Amino acid sequence: MVESFQAVMPDGLETIIVNNYQEAIENIITFKAGTYRHPEPESEAEHHEKAIKKHFLATIARISWFNMLDQHIALPSADDKYYTFIKAIEAMQADIREKEKEKNMELEHMKHDEEQKQTEMVVKLNAQIELNKKAAREHEKEIAALKTRIATQDMELTRVSTAIAEKTMSLRNLLDKIYALDIDTDVKRQMTDSCLSLIETETIEKRLNIELTESDSVFLSRLQKKHPHLNQRELRISLLVKLNYDTKEIARSVGISTRGMESIRYRMHKKLGLGKHQSIKTYLSDLAASF
Repeated sequence: MVESFQAVMPDGLETIIVNNYQEAIENIITFKAGTYRHPEPESEAEHHEKAIKKHFLATIARISWFNMLDQHIALPSADDKYYTFIKAIEAMQADIREKEKEKNMELEHMKHDEEQKQTEMVVKLNAQIELNKKAAREHEKEIAALKTRIATQDMELTRVSTAIAEKTMSLRNLLDKIYALDIDTDVKRQMTDSCLSLIETETIEKRLNIELTESDSVFLSRLQKKHPHLNQRELRISLLVKLNYDTKEIARSVGISTRGMESIRYRMHKKLGLGKHQSIKTYLSDLAASF
């Protein structure tokens, strides 16, 4: 290594190789004092050999230390005994240069591939962003439509609730008049029972309209979207089941008998695609909880 360092020193700059630090100090002192003893003049053969050695070491140092792959290598004549060694260095330099080119080409190829992957990722990301924006706009439209529907339903509920209250009042007035009639007791009982049943049905209707919330409207909308084959009566029954009304109350609310209500629930069980042991109430409750 020291000799290689000495070989790359500029011509005209004298260098001395010593064995240790103490010897180096002594040589410096002697050199500064002007008493340094220079080596004896070399023969032409010795000078040539020393020059070839220096050229060899300097070339190796420039290639390995400084990565100087394009420097010119001076070859001795083909009949020189050192020609093969210097030629080998030249061949090694050319080989390293080619490998360096291959490495640079590979790095360039890797860089190109990476840039292409990044471009593809950016394109996909932008596409996903656009899809998300589109989905957000669609959700906003759906929310706006639901709000409009809820507002319309609220107005309708208010109208229906008022009509039910008026009908209930009329039925109570009719009941008072029936009580006041001087007719057969059995006939009067049948008339009052029918009137009371109608009043109870109207009371259920009113309570249902009061209890109907925004989440119930959303529930009906989602249920209709998931099971579009359900008719309006079946949607109403589904809501009543979800609100924990019993079979008798539901039957009165939709104006059918309890046995008729059981038949409807059997058909609904099939329409909802439920298994033999699955409960409509459990299914509807789970559906409402998932919103």
